[in-house]
Amino acid sequence: MTDSDPFDEIIEAETDRDPDLAVIEAGSRTLRTQGTGAPQADVPGRPEDPALDKALREVETELASRWGETKLEPSVSRIAALMDVLGDPQRSYPSIHITGTNGKTSTARMIEALLGAFELRTGRYTSPHVQSITERISLDGAPISAERFIETYEDIKPYVEMVDAQQEFRLSFFEVLTGMAYAAFADAPVDVAVVEVGMGGTWDATNVIDAAVAVVTPIDLDHTDRLGETTGEIATEKAGIVKQDATVILAQQPVDAAQVLLKKAVEVDATVAREGLEFGVVSRQVAVGGQVVNLRGLGGEYEEIYLPLHGPYQAHNAAVALAAVEAFFGVGAQRPDPLAIDTVRKAFASVTSPGRLEVVRRSPTVVLDAAHNPAGARATAEAVAEAFDFSRLIGVVGASGDKNVRGLLEAFEPMFAEVVVTQNSSHRAMDVDELAGIAVEVFGDERVQVEPRLPDALEAAITLAEEDGEFAGGGVLVTGSVITVGEARLLLGRG
Repeated sequence: MTDSDPFDEIIEAETDRDPDLAVIEAGSRTLRTQGTGAPQADVPGRPEDPALDKALREVETELASRWGETKLEPSVSRIAALMDVLGDPQRSYPSIHITGTNGKTSTARMIEALLGAFELRTGRYTSPHVQSITERISLDGAPISAERFIETYEDIKPYVEMVDAQQEFRLSFFEVLTGMAYAAFADAPVDVAVVEVGMGGTWDATNVIDAAVAVVTPIDLDHTDRLGETTGEIATEKAGIVKQDATVILAQQPVDAAQVLLKKAVEVDATVAREGLEFGVVSRQVAVGGQVVNLRGLGGEYEEIYLPLHGPYQAHNAAVALAAVEAFFGVGAQRPDPLAIDTVRKAFASVTSPGRLEVVRRSPTVVLDAAHNPAGARATAEAVAEAFDFSRLIGVVGASGDKNVRGLLEAFEPMFAEVVVTQNSSHRAMDVDELAGIAVEVFGDERVQVEPRLPDALEAAITLAEEDGEFAGGGVLVTGSVITVGEARLLLGRG
């Protein structure tokens, strides 16, 4: 690496911005890991127009000056006040609301694809982003443009400042983005909004909608300092999105979480559909580039569905997504017939999920996955073992300091021949030396390599994967954080 490495220059230039909002725009000129193929359309890069890029950076800087999205004050009073002065845009369209611990974004993307295939105009709000902040707000399956993002911010900015002046605390970063999303959806206008919670449910900023369909993906231990120490306690917070007379789509849950969610459904007269009972995965078979699944929905069987995503958990996400869309259309309640199978097949075949078991390079194969907690890591490990025939797999791990990093590393220990620990650009990133100490305890000293800079970590991992020869089946898995994956994705030429 040269002393004037652009990666270092960009990091240095971004010191006054929240690293969660900054996207690393270029990689090392000497990095041997450039990928092939065009960037994915659903993961935009920086605007090419310098003036537009400058304007977007100014908006990002203003947003970054607010509370970060991991700092919470348990109230929806501020976002409710913003919605009130905006004229309650979130009530101008029906919504599907998604909470859970893992699988929310992939499920949201599948729901969006299904609704779009049935010719509904969709708005999707998800977090966090992989590379660009504009990914968080999508219309018709694509992130809004930088121009529209800026326009939306400028449109609501006077109202944001009005609410700031009236409240004890200013609106947070996530609250302003949520307001932007709801306003953009109303302005489009959309036929239906697909909304992923930021954290929890009851006090989440998104929870000013009264969604007719509430989706709960698998609940596990994450954000325990904020949401609770058990899955049952966490479920209590997440159950807050279940509204009066709604339909609740429940993925498979721990017993204590299921009990909490079912109790809440009874309290508000909600209808419940449970994976494994009312709907589920009938069978699945690994296929080139993904899998073929047979699903049982609320309206019957849906067979021979190609899903271009790897892993058993994605098949379960597909079952949940299908049931949610059936519920939205009244299948199993108002209408007995299933959805049109050809349309369902077309929708699922189009699904993408950037940064979720995404192959970005070949020879050796480099896979990106945003697993950041033990449950996600276990699911990823199972999916990698099923979908790839690696003879030697090297891990690149850069994690956040507020996560159960030991549990994450333990989930990957059986499959990583060696692990390269590193650090992403976020202020939330775990210090690389602290991460290395935990990794040595889990893997042993001889299997751990420390590379503080992500470009060097990628270079080292690819070198290790190539040690047994070009055709020996070595691979690299980059994981531990959405931010690590997003930065690696850019360095590997995918954005």
